[in-house]
Amino acid sequence: ARILLVSTIVLVLAIAVPFLTPKTVFDEKKLAEIARKALAKESKNATRIINNVIDLMRKEYPDYIEKGDKWLFNNAGGAMGSMTVLHASFSEYVIIFGSAIGTEGHTGRFLADDWFTILYGEQWAYKAGAIEREVYKPGDQHHLPFGVAKGYRMPEACWALEYARGNILSMMPFGIFDTFSSTLDLWTLWETVEVSGTQMIKNLLRGKI
Repeated sequence: ARILLVSTIVLVLAIAVPFLTPKTVFDEKKLAEIARKALAKESKNATRIINNVIDLMRKEYPDYIEKGDKWLFNNAGGAMGSMTVLHASFSEYVIIFGSAIGTEGHTGRFLADDWFTILYGEQWAYKAGAIEREVYKPGDQHHLPFGVAKGYRMPEACWALEYARGNILSMMPFGIFDTFSSTLDLWTLWETVEVSGTQMIKNLLRGKI
């Protein structure tokens, strides 16, 4: 009973703390500006665009952005892509996410705001009941507000700079549960937890929630 009580308290605190004591570093407008600056240098080659974005992010946020040299598969909401985690803390994450061949699925419905700035290709999206699709092209920023869900599609190769702000821990089940219902890719599950968890703990220890 004591272990259950302690576990419950830890879980409640992990969910509540990001709301009670937010300490955010990133700004969605600045990230859009960085993406557009990278696109001004290169707009045709996805690899160079991504490398330019990571370089600019590390210059703008030198204390908070990782090298971006480790890529992971990500299966969530029926969609499959790959990502590199540039920052993960309890209140924010920044990743490069996309697919070289296109994908589609459910965005998720989160206790967080999410900004998806297109770097290469296109993303299509729609809300339930929408007859016409939303179309986002390089330089466009797609905002998914707190508690809102959409369907989305990347019809072909597409890459984006994604930034989420809010209760990041509550987003993690969406990002890993396809492992158990579909892919059974335990290696990717381990890498995702290891990379994200390590960054979250590292940032927490230096006071970045």
